[in-house]
Amino acid sequence: MRALALLVVILIGFGSPAFGDDVAAAQSVIRAQEQAFGRGDAAAAYSHAAPAIQQIFPQADIFLQMVQQAYPPVYRHKSFEFGEARASGGQIAQRVHIVDDNGEAWEALYTLEQQPDGSLKITGCSLLKAGQAA
Repeated sequence: MRALALLVVILIGFGSPAFGDDVAAAQSVIRAQEQAFGRGDAAAAYSHAAPAIQQIFPQADIFLQMVQQAYPPVYRHKSFEFGEARASGGQIAQRVHIVDDNGEAWEALYTLEQQPDGSLKITGCSLLKAGQAA
């Protein structure tokens, strides 16, 4: 329930739908991390996490272990398709429709934030089984 409430708050808090370069850049970062997970490349996956995430998980292998345990549909899946995105003030929220290895549908909400160097880094991912009520 909390994940859904957080998802709603985040989406309401973001402005109008994002288009163009912001969405393409965000999707590129998410896709690069998703592909790194697929290869089991902890260092590459970790490189797309925001500094605040890296402080919580100070090593790439610790980060990868957390993803494997807490986000199995993100780590391994049959499909991973982008949905709606919204942007406001250097932050982007990107929905992703995921079908896990067991054929179950999930909704993920990635949040990304522009860094001082201009790059985008993933600040969080909320995961909710599709169709789950709040």
